[in-house]
Amino acid sequence: MLKKNNYKIKRFISSDGCEILAGRDGVSNDYLTFKVGQSNDLWFHVKGESGSHVILKCPDLKKQTPPKKSQQEAASVAAWYSKMRKGGRVPVTMCRVKDISKPKNADPGLVRVRKVKTLMVMPDLSVEKKE
Repeated sequence: MLKKNNYKIKRFISSDGCEILAGRDGVSNDYLTFKVGQSNDLWFHVKGESGSHVILKCPDLKKQTPPKKSQQEAASVAAWYSKMRKGGRVPVTMCRVKDISKPKNADPGLVRVRKVKTLMVMPDLSVEKKE
């Protein structure tokens, strides 16, 4: 787990070589989404429940969409780090970081999203974990 200034962020590498980052609490989720995530990175969160914010970073694809397999893997990480972990196939919201905003005076981890897609995935952590 990456602990930078007390932020709790897990790091994984997708099968396509993209970086997957998962925040482990509300403050870390905010840091990950608004300080680490760049506008074209993809953001994932389980739909309708609390859970980790997950960022998919593919530096070689700055303006292109990351490979579908990496998207599925990042969504599976988001599903795993949620209250829906044991729910079978789970709906996970996906959008670009630029399509996320923080409501005024909102609690840590609470965001507003637009231009979303929903992926149905099984919660899974089979991606390569990096410390």
